[in-house]
Amino acid sequence: MGDVTDIAPTDPDLLIDFRDVEFRRGGNTLVGPVTWQVELDERWVILGPNGAGKTTLIRMAAAEEFPTEGTAFVLGEQFGKTDMRDLRAAIGVTSAAVAHRIPSEEIVGDLVVSAGYAVMGRWREEYDEMDYAQAEEALEQIGAMHLIDRTWGTLSEGERKRVLIARAIMTNPELLIMDEPGAGLDLGGREDLVAYVGELALDPDAPAMVMITHHVEEIPFGFTHAMLLDEGNVVAQGLIDDVMTSENLTKAYHQPIQLDKVDGRYFARRARRGGAHRA
Repeated sequence: MGDVTDIAPTDPDLLIDFRDVEFRRGGNTLVGPVTWQVELDERWVILGPNGAGKTTLIRMAAAEEFPTEGTAFVLGEQFGKTDMRDLRAAIGVTSAAVAHRIPSEEIVGDLVVSAGYAVMGRWREEYDEMDYAQAEEALEQIGAMHLIDRTWGTLSEGERKRVLIARAIMTNPELLIMDEPGAGLDLGGREDLVAYVGELALDPDAPAMVMITHHVEEIPFGFTHAMLLDEGNVVAQGLIDDVMTSENLTKAYHQPIQLDKVDGRYFARRARRGGAHRA
């Protein structure tokens, strides 16, 4: 990154403010340059083919990766001038990496309440009634209160996704980042998750949200903005209905995609080019 002492400050309403951000590894540019801003009340979905740079981009947004070039502000703090550990504590994250670290015997209530100490499960920390009330509120908000006494190993994949979101919002973060929350779910589980996340997105007290998905059908109600990535570059970004078009998806996925919107939900399929499809 360049000289951090001569950078214009960020707008206080911006939770993410990336300016010509790039991320390189092993001589390859995985992301960028990307200029991207997320405001307080926005809900973003990021889509693109495998290898497009989606996870790398949100790992930077979660303060888990440091950009190679450009200027990055998250929650008003500039990378290079702040303690990344303190920044991570203020961001809620759900991902497969988090799920894989949870022991099967962990009790759901302990898993959620321990987020306040940024640890995985209870150890020797002391929690008061306010901590437990907050954990219960988070579970209730995502429709998972009935799971509070269950152990992680007994949960279905869909139940695990909901518990992870409850843990992520336990600390009242300003920013919630979800990396493929619908991965591995069957149709019923996916629809349940879309409904719960949609309710959260419509809650004015909920944090700003950024979600990665591979499937347009997983975009919940209430999401306001979208970004399409391909090979680390932005194909389109902005208001969701402006970005989510057949033309933009065709460009991002390098094949003819027909996008439809039914009852506020998006559905995509490969467009037929007359006659039977030939390999």
